[in-house]
Amino acid sequence: MKELICNNAVFGIALCALTWQAGLWVAAKAKHPLVHPLVVAIALAVAALAAFDIPLEWFRQGADYLDMLLLPATAALGLSVWRQRQVLKENFWPVVLGCAAGALTNAFVATGLCRLLALDASLANSVLPHSVTPPIAIALSEAGGGVPAVTTLCVLFTGIVGAAFAPLLVRIFRLEEHPVAAGVAIGSASHAIGTGRAMEMGQVQGAMSSVAIGVAGILTTLMSLVW
Repeated sequence: MKELICNNAVFGIALCALTWQAGLWVAAKAKHPLVHPLVVAIALAVAALAAFDIPLEWFRQGADYLDMLLLPATAALGLSVWRQRQVLKENFWPVVLGCAAGALTNAFVATGLCRLLALDASLANSVLPHSVTPPIAIALSEAGGGVPAVTTLCVLFTGIVGAAFAPLLVRIFRLEEHPVAAGVAIGSASHAIGTGRAMEMGQVQGAMSSVAIGVAGILTTLMSLVW
């Protein structure tokens, strides 16, 4: 009976949908920056699979379909960029240079931590693309001999922490009156998860964060070729 219910694509999709809704509810009740819906959803999904001894392969049948939506969902962020195209045109070079500074900082910090912790090459290559959108990060990790699962964990951690602390950091650095700078900083540091929070902060912040995802991804890919 368990195999009949769980060994199909519908089960994986349904579990993701239910745990995500539960995560939204818990986050709304907790009202704490570190209680992110995605963290709650992942914890509940893992707990359900472990409690009922459901093989990961069964769950992946449906989850893989949702993974396929990552790229089109990221591309859909271009709509917010189009709506703010005049702002982007007026701030083109500051945006590009800000993304470059963010990508370089992310790379240097990751490299420094890897050397400080004496990580081997595979783990180092898994950590380096931690601040770019998941499809790009996983591709870079695989190309460099990294571990995709570790990369995914690092990307999720970076995005969730960025989304949680973005409003606080914007206030600390007094960027409320500089939405372009705030958006570029959030997008280049915490990819799509942070961009979701940037969109809650304002249309300009969301659009510039969306731009930063693409630019930071391109720059990180180029750096990986010579790193």
